Amino acid sequence: MKIEKIYIGGWFQRTMLHLTEIYNFLKDGTSYLEGLNEKKLKTLRDTLEIEELEFSVDGFEQIDFTTKQGVQVKIFEDGLIVLSTDIASTETLNAEIDELAKYYEEQLSPAFSYLFSLGAPVPKELAGIKQVYPYFIVLNHAKPAEMQKFMETIDKQRYYEHSNEHFDILRGDKYYFINNKTTSLKRAEAYIEEQIFVREFKGQLHRYLDLHRIIWERIAEVKEKTKVRGKDIVAFTSKIEDYAKTINLVDSRINQMGAYLKTREKLALRDPDFKGVLEIMEYRYETLGNTLSYVQNIWTMTKNYVASARSLFSDLQQEVTQKSVENLTIVTSMGVGASLIALFTTDSLPEFTVFGIFYFLALAAIGFTVSVVMRKIGERSKYEIADKDFEKIH
Repeated sequence: MKIEKIYIGGWFQRTMLHLTEIYNFLKDGTSYLEGLNEKKLKTLRDTLEIEELEFSVDGFEQIDFTTKQGVQVKIFEDGLIVLSTDIASTETLNAEIDELAKYYEEQLSPAFSYLFSLGAPVPKELAGIKQVYPYFIVLNHAKPAEMQKFMETIDKQRYYEHSNEHFDILRGDKYYFINNKTTSLKRAEAYIEEQIFVREFKGQLHRYLDLHRIIWERIAEVKEKTKVRGKDIVAFTSKIEDYAKTINLVDSRINQMGAYLKTREKLALRDPDFKGVLEIMEYRYETLGNTLSYVQNIWTMTKNYVASARSLFSDLQQEVTQKSVENLTIVTSMGVGASLIALFTTDSLPEFTVFGIFYFLALAAIGFTVSVVMRKIGERSKYEIADKDFEKIH
């Protein structure tokens, strides 16, 4: 049994415009954007250790390059990235997998992160997510028993198996084992590329669904209370503004995803090399489309929920501000009243005396103290949240 190659990859929304920027960066470490540091661009480009670079069109526009370590990289115009490397022997498999993942995480990803660091940011709730890659191990004319035994030594979990005239598939937890039966890897690679896209597409939707749950529960925790203190209203209003910004960023990302799915499906189904995997992938695009629609509807609900919370707490904050103004008016009136009484009860012009200065300072201190007390009372006062409660469906 011979291991041909291993593959990993990822996907994030890109276009042909981004692909041109990537090609210019990979070619000579440059970017036309003035906000990026030229020296840093060249340094990041050098860390990629590129030996061969090619721009081509095969359905999608794509960039292919190889590195000094033998890593082969494909970058498609829709943002799909696939990395692969040849395997010398079974004994070096784990080391080769680690090196491939390390190149992706520590060299390629930082370079592209900086290249696209300008513009709309990634929401902080998603920025720190650790990506878990499925590893695709391609074997060459392996016997079923060999393939099964090999899988058991690496990945104990088994999800499904599939066979056709071109290749056999055993899917584990973190690994896909693909036994290529032909002289060409094109059909196996077509399956791997689409599988990476499908898994990444699904993974992004799952993260957006989880983010919806987090935002909804954090708002509900406060919004569904009967009353809330004044000091908490100001702090929570600021949090709602942050949630609103996150929602606008994610909303744009979600709305972009449908176009990528349709294009992928159209090109994949038209590709003759893809016919061997149609029975595995044919309905994935449809189910992904349905899942996308579901998440879009959920996100619309989230957007409306945040907007209603924003309006509610904005009104409460205005109420807190109004009470603070009223309290300040009371303190000011007390000071003015004391001054008028002093003015109308004297028959001579006021003179500066030590006692008068201390008296003035005492009044100022009293006024300040009263103002602080009033503010604390306002902060500790509880304000009723007029919002309708709904039963949760479990």
